[in-house]
Amino acid sequence: MWPPIAAVYVLLLLVLLSAGGEGPGVVVVPAVIAALTLATTAWALVRGRRQRATYEAQLTAWAGERAAQAERLRIARDLHDIVSHGLGLITVRATTARYVRDDPEAALEDIERIGRQTTTELRRMLRVLRDNEAAAPLRPAESLDDLPGIVAEAERAGLTVTLDVADHTAGPGAQLAVCAVVREALNNTARHAGPTTAAVEVRRDDDWITVTVRDDGPVDGWVAHRGAGHGLEGLRERVTALTAGPDGDGFRVTARIPEAA
Repeated sequence: MWPPIAAVYVLLLLVLLSAGGEGPGVVVVPAVIAALTLATTAWALVRGRRQRATYEAQLTAWAGERAAQAERLRIARDLHDIVSHGLGLITVRATTARYVRDDPEAALEDIERIGRQTTTELRRMLRVLRDNEAAAPLRPAESLDDLPGIVAEAERAGLTVTLDVADHTAGPGAQLAVCAVVREALNNTARHAGPTTAAVEVRRDDDWITVTVRDDGPVDGWVAHRGAGHGLEGLRERVTALTAGPDGDGFRVTARIPEAA
């Protein structure tokens, strides 16, 4: 926008220089040039402000769209955690009880408890989604101290899990990510391998926390209960450095999380 205006200024300057030194033009021409210069400058400022306002409106709309997309992804991850983990554990627990001829009363108690917890979480989320002004109930963020509870939940689903945590000094964000990785990995193990053995290790590597979950592979005769396939994808959205794949007869999930995440 400014190059054309500069050209107009140069043209006006040339007109001023070419004006004669006598007659009424000596007074009229400078006045006309000054008026044109002022008008051009005012027009340029107004146009610039309009363009800036348009740009800022577009930028605000883009930022709002990105925020809405991020919120939809967060809600989708939360729904996946609730539905896939809760209902998946119910299915796996029922199958495990039949597979290993477990105590039916204990299996029914676990299924009822998991079902109640899943229903409560779904109602909480749906209440927040229905009412934009309703604040979500605050719950303490998970930490490494919650890992034994996560392991116990997996063991009630039939797994035999060993837990080895070498460091408890990670930042709150890193600890929350570790819990998400362990829960998802153990849930996938229960789905795909049945009542097998798994090992969970949490180690510090300089400024990184490395969490590894490895299982011994599916037990004989176990039929995998496949999920929607979004579990590991959701983890990769939270944890950038994540690898998952076969390891011998079993499966290994390894995540490296910044200590201060």
